[in-house]
Amino acid sequence: MSFSSRTKNELSRLPIERRCCPIAELAAIVRMSGTIQISGINKINLRFNTENAAIARRIFTLLKTLYDTNVEVMVRRNRQLKKNNNYLIVVNNGNTTKEILEDVGFLTDGSNSYYTIDYRMPKNLIDNRCCKRSYIRGAFLGGGSISNPEKTYHLEFVTNNEEHGKDLSNIINSFNLNSKIVVRKDNYVIYIKEGEQIVDILNIMGAHQALLKIENIRVFKDVRNNINRIVNCETANLGKTINASVRQVENIEYIDNEIGLDKLPKNLQEIALLRLAHKEASLKELGAMLAVPVGKSGVNHRLRRIDEIADKLRGKEK
Repeated sequence: MSFSSRTKNELSRLPIERRCCPIAELAAIVRMSGTIQISGINKINLRFNTENAAIARRIFTLLKTLYDTNVEVMVRRNRQLKKNNNYLIVVNNGNTTKEILEDVGFLTDGSNSYYTIDYRMPKNLIDNRCCKRSYIRGAFLGGGSISNPEKTYHLEFVTNNEEHGKDLSNIINSFNLNSKIVVRKDNYVIYIKEGEQIVDILNIMGAHQALLKIENIRVFKDVRNNINRIVNCETANLGKTINASVRQVENIEYIDNEIGLDKLPKNLQEIALLRLAHKEASLKELGAMLAVPVGKSGVNHRLRRIDEIADKLRGKEK
């Protein structure tokens, strides 16, 4: 089961409290995945289609809790994939369907025909902060998804209406988040890509188990990245140390062959002999080996003088 499915299953098991919150949640589900079917005059029904059994139970529970009406549930085998079941939830009663659509603000106010729909979100349904949270949760159940956090951080909602997409983005951003909208084919995708903000929106929706999972992954990634940075830094420093040591040894051997190390000042002779004897030692370690110990900068200064002498000798050859 994907991380997205597990998150939806968790959200679908949350208790239904008060009346305002389930109405807001149902309003989002209707706009994201509801279908109105008209088969004749005054013959209208409301349908929801999903492959997730937990979401199907959630929609059924919302409808029964709010309206106590007959709700038909059908299970069909997916013919294309031949793997997942397809769950169809249908409200066949025309009057109840109209009542639901009016309650969730899906019908245009003042219209004599209940076939005119309105995707905009009525503000009165999301006056309370808890209702905004429920609306976001319903939108995720109806048309949202979240990527596997071990691979990438990405959470999105897909709607086919631009106005609804803007409303949903505004509701999300009212919680100090930064959702954005992009057009993908004929759909409008509201998305969040930052790990911290995805954790926040999961908390808003009530998906606390999914939240903890992402937090654990984020901590693991941070630790791994820090270790990689430290290793890379140490590897780079080690590489510089080795390259510098090789250059210094070559220059010392060149000077020895050309004029002899005994022609160097005593302090340079001493450091040159130590470098030849301890090719892998660091500057700090070489400084500690001197008769009169000096610091890293002092050793570096002496070796740079040796490099300059070698360069001058090479210049005379040319």
